[in-house]
Amino acid sequence: MYRTHTCGELRLSDVNKTVTLSGWVQRVRNLGGMTFIDLRDRYGITQLVVNTETQSDLSAAVRELGREYVIQVEGTVAERSSKNSKISTGEIEIVITKLNVLNKSEVPPFTIEDESDGGDELRMKYRYLDLRRNPVRRNLELRHKMGIEIRNYLNHLNFLEIETPVLIKSTPEGARDFVVPSRVHPGQFYALPQSPQVFKQLLMVAGYDRYFQIVKCFRDEDLRADRQPEFTQIDCEMAFVNQEDIMTTFEGLAKHLFKSLRGLEMKNEFPRMCYADAMAKYGSDKPDIRFGMAFEDLTTLVQGKGFKVFDDAEYVGGICATGCAGYTRKELDKLTEFVKRPQVGAQGLIYVKYNEDGSLKSSVDKFFDEGQLKGWVEVLDAKPGDLLLVLAGPRKKTLTALGELRLEMGNRLGLRNKEVFAPLWVVDFPLLEWDEEANRFFAMHHPFTSPKLEDVPMLETDPAQVRADAYDLVINGVEVGGGSIRIHNDMLQNKMFKILGFTEQEAQAQFGFLMNAFKYGAPPHGGVAFGFDRLVSLFAGIDSIRDVIAFPKNNAARDVMIDSPSPIHDAQLDELYIDLKPVSKK
Repeated sequence: MYRTHTCGELRLSDVNKTVTLSGWVQRVRNLGGMTFIDLRDRYGITQLVVNTETQSDLSAAVRELGREYVIQVEGTVAERSSKNSKISTGEIEIVITKLNVLNKSEVPPFTIEDESDGGDELRMKYRYLDLRRNPVRRNLELRHKMGIEIRNYLNHLNFLEIETPVLIKSTPEGARDFVVPSRVHPGQFYALPQSPQVFKQLLMVAGYDRYFQIVKCFRDEDLRADRQPEFTQIDCEMAFVNQEDIMTTFEGLAKHLFKSLRGLEMKNEFPRMCYADAMAKYGSDKPDIRFGMAFEDLTTLVQGKGFKVFDDAEYVGGICATGCAGYTRKELDKLTEFVKRPQVGAQGLIYVKYNEDGSLKSSVDKFFDEGQLKGWVEVLDAKPGDLLLVLAGPRKKTLTALGELRLEMGNRLGLRNKEVFAPLWVVDFPLLEWDEEANRFFAMHHPFTSPKLEDVPMLETDPAQVRADAYDLVINGVEVGGGSIRIHNDMLQNKMFKILGFTEQEAQAQFGFLMNAFKYGAPPHGGVAFGFDRLVSLFAGIDSIRDVIAFPKNNAARDVMIDSPSPIHDAQLDELYIDLKPVSKK
């Protein structure tokens, strides 16, 4: 056998045992007559030792070793004289008696260390080497453990894990599909699923009242931060349930994961916030509630005082940054530059310093006297030493910008601790959103989301005011999952399609199979889908989902390791009856 033990297994209780280990050479340290080798595998590091003066038969072989050589050694476990408390095997070492080089290695393009000297692109090109590093390994171990815990929890609640098709029908509503040409049916295409949505609803019609799947999904979206063209969902559906049933079930799952994977006992119910309040107070439908700094509407208070920026604005809002009155002009200028960035979108920043001595100093002193500024202080509940930051402009755009400013101040003040978790449910989303360019409504979630039953009459009279029977789970400003109660009768579904601009023919062509299924006794049902990658990254305390995926794509949606996507042979194109247009240069 290649090994009797792993490199993370041996302890003082194993002293004097003869063992065989195999792994990769982490480093070699030649200290005169003694040579020490750190041998690494997935489980840890074990120190090997060779006395090059007395073990002349091993000396030449040891001198040839380099980083990442794959070796097998046999030897005796001994107690270390100089112990290393930083590793689990730090009290022992292996006195080598035999050494066998299983495979040599070229010098790796970056160091295989916790803190590597390789940049993102280089490490992604050699991802198989990056995967040897402890931080990446720990992320994948966490991902594995989370998958096990999810399955155990849902199995205990009688959920069935059922696979759904990967080659499906293209449904243009929503994100752009990845399409797959059919050789057998020339000129026709499959699509890769953006989610198993229609299939899990069909499973409810079929009587499988509790379904889940940890499943790959695919969306051909324009590139944005922290997105992957393929990602993994924890996809779930339940029949004979209402919104409360689903939220209770999956709040339980979240609490189970926190307890089993992070050792955190969350006894209290997760708070709930309606969409309108989330937008008005935090400028986001996924607010980070680890800290306060909620917005206050100053519009009526500040208008009519001759300051054109305020007088012409649809909305004026402010936040109070605790203890920041000492900000210098340079620091305030940097904040102004921040809010003017295209991704934030504000025109400028107004500030008021509430100094420790109680005096007020603002960037609008010409227009507002101290008495008027004290009104701002009262509304924002500021204390001496605080800094008021105010933005003005179109309501929706300004709320979003103020939300970005709030998060920036949260970062600067150290209020976004990754070891603190603040979950909440966001509910009562709008069912529809109006697209000015397309001159039509789009479903805010998807076309199968049910309206609140009490709002159904407004579908005919005021569709924009209809609320969805939908819910998102947000943790630390990250939407980790969301779902809805579904429409389960064909009349209401047809009405929804009509509002969304589908003709009867289009609705039948795309979703006729689902509509037909509804005619055969569809139960009330609903579900939720969690972003598995995002949930793992949140628990790991890292910002990017890329770091918890074994073989991710880069920011240009390319796999630089295998060089994909790539051209295919003309013969393959001919088999698929595909002619390629010349690529236009933009």
